[in-house]
Parts: sequence; structure tokens; C-alpha cells
Amino acid sequence: MKKKVAIFDIDGTIFRSSLLIELVEAMIAEGLFPASLRKTYAGAYKKWLDRRDIYDKYINAVVSAYNKHIKGVDHKEFLKVARKVIAFHHNRVYRFTRDLVRDLKKKNYFLLAISHSPREIVQGFCKGLGFNKVYGRIYKVDSRGKFTREMLHLDLISDKAKVLARAVEKENLTLRGSVGVGDTESDIRFLKMVDRPICFNPNKKLYDHARRAGWEIVVERKDVIYKMGKNKKRR
Repeated sequence: MKKKVAIFDIDGTIFRSSLLIELVEAMIAEGLFPASLRKTYAGAYKKWLDRRDIYDKYINAVVSAYNKHIKGVDHKEFLKVARKVIAFHHNRVYRFTRDLVRDLKKKNYFLLAISHSPREIVQGFCKGLGFNKVYGRIYKVDSRGKFTREMLHLDLISDKAKVLARAVEKENLTLRGSVGVGDTESDIRFLKMVDRPICFNPNKKLYDHARRAGWEIVVERKDVIYKMGKNKKRR
């Protein structure tokens, strides 16, 4: 029998931050990236923190900084830093999605994780959560064990709907009874594919789409979980 699939975005959906942001800060702290790198995204961060601009501009600035400075970094040294980040942050997850993952695991779902953070750190973070398959950005390593700026399979990794379709085909899965969890409008395409789309702590564009589509909306704030949409129970 084909297994049911559940697909989760990771950053800001299970992890209460961004793996890439924490990785960049750790790379700076370990001396693999220059401290001056923070200046390239400090303005975007402050504008987001002061609620004068959107989070996307901040995270895109961090991505740009990472892509620019990863070239030449030794892959083994990178892995050491990634493991430190995972060890420090592995319990910093949302209760709703953590418990949902556990429940679906018990029901024998195939758990699929997708993130635009580097694959190595996504794999390590998701390992303890019980995910069956993990997709993240793949940065090419040269013959000397150093990173280049080249990203592999970017067309696939950039489109979570394509990743889901590929997993369904390759892993002999079914979308019948499927579950999907996302938090931004970039997740809409894969959320349309599943039977139970859940918009968790959504940004404005995803929230507006979810309201029109009648999708579940879940917001976790402090120790309270609010549920709207198809499932209107609140606890």
C-alpha cells in the first residue's frame, strides 16, 4: 500500500527561527565568516524588528550574504559549526507542529521536510524529529573540500510543489489523506496539492489566501494555540 505523505516547511514552521540565520551567526562567531557581514543585513533586520518592513527582505539579505561568503569555506569546518547550531537549537520548536509530526509519525505517514536552508543543517535538525526525507539547498563542494558558490538542483529545491510531486513519485506515496504545513505565500503551490493544508503562523499574503480558500489557519503565541478556518476549535 502507498503511504500517506505529510510535507512540512521547517524554518518558522517547526523551528522557531531560521536555520540559515542561526547558521550565519554561528559562522561569524567561529570566524568562518567576517564579522562585517552583519552590516549587509543589519538594516533589513532592524526594519523588520521595528515592523517597518517585511521579514522576506531580511531573510533574503541573509541568504545573499551567505551565498556571497560561503565560497572557499572548508566543508568539514562548516559541518562542525552546523552540528553546534543543531545541538543548541534542536528543542526550540513550536508545540503545535512538534506534536503534529509525532502524531502523523504514529499513523505511519511519510514525513517530508523542505527548507531553503543548506541541506546538511536541515538533515541534522530533522533527524531527531523522525522525518523520512529532507530537502534543502545543496552547495557544491570542489575537489579540495571547499565550497563553491554553485547551487545544485536549484530549479527543484526552489519549488516545493515540484519537490512534493517528485517525492510522491519516487517514494511510492499517495496524496490521498495528505497533510501540508507552510507559513508564507511561497508555500501556496504545495498546499494546494494536499488534502489538509495548514497555514501555521502565516504571513499576510498566505493568511489572505487561506481565508479565501477556507484552509486551516493555526497561530501559536506564547502558550496558546489558536485555530481558524476549517477547524475552528480553540484551546
